[in-house]
Amino acid sequence: MSGHNKWSKIKRQKEAKDLIKGNVFSKISRLITLAVIEGGGIAEPENNIKLRLAMEKAKAVGMPKDNINRAIEKAAGQDRSQLKEIVYEGFGPCGVALMIIATTDNANRTLTEIKNLLERNNGKLASQNSVAYLFKKCGLVILSKKDYREEKILDISDQISAFDISEDEENYYLYFPFENLGRVKEWPAEIDFKPQTIISLSEELTKKVNDLVNILEELDDVQKVFTNL
Repeated sequence: MSGHNKWSKIKRQKEAKDLIKGNVFSKISRLITLAVIEGGGIAEPENNIKLRLAMEKAKAVGMPKDNINRAIEKAAGQDRSQLKEIVYEGFGPCGVALMIIATTDNANRTLTEIKNLLERNNGKLASQNSVAYLFKKCGLVILSKKDYREEKILDISDQISAFDISEDEENYYLYFPFENLGRVKEWPAEIDFKPQTIISLSEELTKKVNDLVNILEELDDVQKVFTNL
C-alpha cells in the first residue's frame, strides 16, 4: 500500500510539473507569435530583436523546436490581428505598485480576470500612467556568480553601458538602456521595468504581495508582473 501511495505522489508531482511546463510553453508561444506579428512578419531572430529574446526564453526552458515553429507559423494565421501585448497598472496590498504585462487575444477577458484577482487580494486596478512613472523600462542581463567574476561583470557592464548593477547570493543583475537591447547579443537579455523607488514592508505583508504576484502570473495571459517592493 505504501508503494502505491508513493507512486501516486510521484504521479501527482509529475502532472503538476507538466502542467507548469505546459503553461510556460503556452506563454512563450504567445511571445514568439506576437514578436513575428509586431516585426511585420520577420521570422528570422537575427533581424527581429523581440523574436530573438522570445526564442532565447524558449530554449532556456527546453521548449521543443516543433512548438517554436508552430508559434512562428501562427503569426500568419487568421487570428493574428487579435493577439497583442497590454500593460495593466495596479496597486497591491499597502499601495505597492504593479506593472502587469499580458499577451492576449481577448483584452476584455484579461482585464476582467486581472481586476477580479486584484480585488480579491487587497489590490485594485489603476488607470493608465498611474504607476508607470515609478518604473524605468530598460534591458536586463542576469549572470550567474558561478560563471562570472566581479572583474568580468564590470567589463560587461561597460560594454552594454549598464546604468546600474545589483546582486544577490546567486546572480548579478545588469540594467542597461532599453535602446541598446538590439546590440546586446553575447549575453541573454530581457526587457525589464526597474522600480525607481522601493517600498519596504514587513515579512508578513511582503508575503501577501508575493502571493498576489504569483497568482497573477499563473493566469495564462499574464507574462510577468513587476513591483516596487
